[in-house]
This record gives sequence, C-alpha cells and structure tokens, in this order.
Amino acid sequence: MKTGNKQLWKVLGTTFGVAVTLGGTVGTGILRKPGPIAAALHNPTLIISLWILVAIYALLGVSCLLELSLSIPKAGAWYGYAERAFGRYIGFLVGLSSWLGTVTALGFGAYTFSEYLAILFPLLTSYLIYCSLGILMMLWAFHQLGVVLAGKSQEWLSGIKAIALLFFIGICAYKGNGGAILESPSAPIGLPLWSGIMTALLSIFYAFDGWHTAAYFTEENKNPEKTMPKSMYLGVIVVAFIYIMINIAILYSLPFSLLSQSKLAAADTMTYIFGAHMGRWITLFLMVSILGILNTQVMFAPRVIFSMSRDGLFFKKASEINAVGSPNFATHMTLALACLFLLVGKDINERLSDIATFFFVASYLAGFAALVQLRRKEPNLHRPFRVWGYPYLPIFLVILSSLFLLGTLLTNQQSVIYVIIFIGLSYGIYQQFLKKN
Repeated sequence: MKTGNKQLWKVLGTTFGVAVTLGGTVGTGILRKPGPIAAALHNPTLIISLWILVAIYALLGVSCLLELSLSIPKAGAWYGYAERAFGRYIGFLVGLSSWLGTVTALGFGAYTFSEYLAILFPLLTSYLIYCSLGILMMLWAFHQLGVVLAGKSQEWLSGIKAIALLFFIGICAYKGNGGAILESPSAPIGLPLWSGIMTALLSIFYAFDGWHTAAYFTEENKNPEKTMPKSMYLGVIVVAFIYIMINIAILYSLPFSLLSQSKLAAADTMTYIFGAHMGRWITLFLMVSILGILNTQVMFAPRVIFSMSRDGLFFKKASEINAVGSPNFATHMTLALACLFLLVGKDINERLSDIATFFFVASYLAGFAALVQLRRKEPNLHRPFRVWGYPYLPIFLVILSSLFLLGTLLTNQQSVIYVIIFIGLSYGIYQQFLKKN
C-alpha cells in the first residue's frame, strides 16, 4: 500500500467526504449561536431566512471549490489554489495563516473540551491545561495509526453526532409547544435591524465554516472526479438541513424571553423540556461534538504544511509520509505548536483566534478570486468540473466574501494591527528564507 516518500495514499471516498464536512462544520457554534441571534433579530422568520441564505452561499461556494479542487487535486486546499493563481508569496501567506489558524483552533477546542470534562468531573477544574495537553497527545497518538483508521474514526464520530442532533430535533418536535415561533416577536427597525442582521450573518457564517473541509483531502480521494461532487454537495446539504431544523426546533421549544438570554440554547432547550438533570447528557454530547472537530483538524491541518513543504515553502521534513499513509512530521509539528499555544496562556490563544478568523475569511476570498485568475491565466487547464454561471457566480462570491471580511474587521478592530504585523513578518520570512526555493 505504501507509495513514494512524498505521496499520500488514495484511500478516501464519498462517505469520508460527507463525514469530514459534517465533522469539520458542526460544532458548538450551532448550539451556542441561536440565543444571541434571537436577541439581535427577534423575528423567527428572519432568523431562519438568514440561515438559509448562508447555506446557499456555502452551496454556491462548493461549485467554485469543485472546479478548483478537481483541476488542482492537491492537498492543502486554499493554499494550493492561491499559490497556483497568484504566486508563491500569496500561497505562502494563505497556507501559513490557514495552518496557524487551525493550530490555534486546536488548542482552543482542546481547552473547551477540558472545561466540559471538568463539569462532569469537578476535581479536574484545577488541571484544565494538563487535561487539554493530554487530549492533544491522545489525538496525536491515535493519528500515528494511519490515514485509513483516522478516516474511519471520522465517519463514526460524524455519524454519532448526526444521530444525536436528529434525536434532539425529534424531541423538540414532539415536546415543544410553539415557543418563540407562536409568539412571533417583531424584528427591530432602522439601524438596530441592520446591525442585528450583520451580527447574525457573521455568527451564522462562522457556524458554517468548515463546508470546504473535504477539499483538503482531494489528493487522497480514490476517484475524486466521481465522488467529490457527490460528497461535497451532500455534506453541505446535510449540514444545512441540520442547522435549519435545529433552529426551528429551538424556536419552537423555548419562549423568546428565555431564548434571547441563552448562551447555550440547545442545553437550555433540553433543560426547559426535561429539567436540570439533562445538563449532564448535553455536556456529553458537546464533548463528542468538539472531539469530532478536533479529529478533523488534526487530519487536515498537517496536510497544508505537507503541501507547502513539497513546494519548498516549509521545512523539508514536513513532506514525509510514514508507513501508514500519514504526513507524520507535519502532524508532530501541528500538535506540538497547539500544545505550545496552550502553555503560553488562554488570553494569547484568544487573540490568535481573532486574527485567525480574519484569515479564514480571507482564504475564501483568495480561493474564489483564484478561480477567476486561473481561467484567464491557464485557459487550457484540465477542468473536470466547471463552476455554474461563470464569471458571474465567482465574482459575486468574491464581493460577498469581501463584505464578510470587512464585517470581520469592523467587529474585531483591535486585531487589525496584529493582522498587519503578521503579514509583514510573513513577507520578511518569505523574502529572506523561501524566495530562492
């Protein structure tokens, strides 16, 4: 089964593509965001409409991403497209920011997992950092067993998560009594309405972040031209269906007065229906949900620097593949840095997370722009899949992503200086150490 030293195994298929989309997208966001969104918008119809709009954005994004991923079937997703379209420095910037952003998310996710673990076992409250490091080390050890087992574990974790969420929706449908939907509170008007829409859109947009995850594994897909369109569209449709139905379920079950104050709407819904004793079960589900995302991140983040390494834009050793098909040194680096971020403190990790949010949105923008650029730059490139409505759709998504990027900057203005510093440092590193390669 082993191929070359720098060749990933082609062992993944449709089921994995759907599972990794679900695992990389559905996390605690959908369980936390309905409360603040309800407080901003009030009106259930408006709330559901915005979730549908962002779902459409993700589906349109899939069309663009399929053209890119099948014409450039390369590990690392956004990095590979930006590097091919705009040159090595832009590729380096997109790849480095994508990797570091995911490393930050890994550390933050492991810490959040530990906080929930301490709810179940209060004695662990004083040892959250050690628990977080232990979780990351366990994931590291598991992923040394190879890509086949890692892929299967993602399918199982995503399956459990989907079943649990559908069960939650069914309970709300059976036990709910109309909640905020029957109350139908009026939306604010004027400036508060537009401010609420922008706040809600950003929250929903971040909850959908991960719709593109399957593209990181195109190089490892057994038959990407056949299975990638099926798995990516199906994955996003499943995520969108679950998100919309969860929102309807919560709105149908919780009165607006409770929902608008809720910081963890799904847990509050179960508590409202069944009583406080349900908290332990919700905590267990949250832990499984977080573990699914962490597992996905440990799979795709190393593939970014693996791909960069092959192109001479990262440490050469990061391009090595071990005997069971995993980019082992890239995985070592990813998890070691996540542990380091945990050790330097939660405050720094949160600041890095704010910066990462900007670059995640910028990666979408670079990807959609890369599609337009490559159509001009390489008109004869083999394109097994072509985006709908070219050039209007990718240009529309470039504009829309630019607006989201602007919204990100406006809501995190204190991070702008750090973004500028990061870009400056990355350019200096590229010029001094990488340009000659």
